[in-house]
Amino acid sequence: MNKAKTLERRVGNPKPFLSVAWNTDDILSQVTVNPNIKWKDIKWKRVEKNVFKLQKLIYKASSRGEIRKMRKYQRLLSKSYYTRLVAVRGVRQEKQGQKTAGVDGIKNLSPMEWFNQVELLNSPLLKASPTRRVWIPKPPKR
Repeated sequence: MNKAKTLERRVGNPKPFLSVAWNTDDILSQVTVNPNIKWKDIKWKRVEKNVFKLQKLIYKASSRGEIRKMRKYQRLLSKSYYTRLVAVRGVRQEKQGQKTAGVDGIKNLSPMEWFNQVELLNSPLLKASPTRRVWIPKPPKR
């Protein structure tokens, strides 16, 4: 069995939540979380190790010129539950301005709401808005 399938089985996308509610007004609402799972009980070394393994596989495939394998690993990494956990932890827990309200006006989230954000990253409804283009006038050529 190739490395991608074994890693996919090992890393996988575990679903520890019963359901996630996201309000239409873009305000975080209560999440029904599995009572056995808590944010502080996540084994972060294992999570980061699995994400790093996938990143390493991407690097090795790209350095050998194996484009199809590289794309497969990239897709696996982008859809991975552990990657989403690391992303939310990096933004909400480890940053210097973690208690500062962002663009959405929300600050001081509880760990239960962090789980909500992890699930929201998997939502097909979430789409980045394009940046606004502004024309900058250049000085005339001489």
